[in-house]
Amino acid sequence: MKTLLNHEPSAAFIGASWVALGAGMAGYIIGLWRSELLLNEKGYYFTILMYGLFSVVSVQKSVRDRLEGIPVTDVYYGISWFSTILAIALLVIGLWNATMLPSEKGFYAFAFLLGLFGAIAVQKNTRDSQDSTPTKAGTKFDKDSL
Repeated sequence: MKTLLNHEPSAAFIGASWVALGAGMAGYIIGLWRSELLLNEKGYYFTILMYGLFSVVSVQKSVRDRLEGIPVTDVYYGISWFSTILAIALLVIGLWNATMLPSEKGFYAFAFLLGLFGAIAVQKNTRDSQDSTPTKAGTKFDKDSL
């Protein structure tokens, strides 16, 4: 099993990660809310955002588990990556075929990517914080003791 240096993330990085996640999600959702898209189009773009956020968290967790020697099946690992790529591809295809201004398309693309980055960073920070938190006895949690 590989040993990683576990350092608790700084408050600044934790804050920046939450701001990135919040700004990406809020910008994207407010843009959808205020758009003149049909309700089914809004639903499509909202579903892609939620699917993308879930899939990148799953990829981050799978990659981290493998680095720490925690078993992750190749099927789950592959599905996680496939889902992330699919979510991005569905957004690109939807925006490519959308009848909106190029500036609106760019806004949705960058808000989506900012939200995905924020989700990855928040998941990483959550994992790092849990790994570096001492237990009641004053020792770090040992995964091998389970």
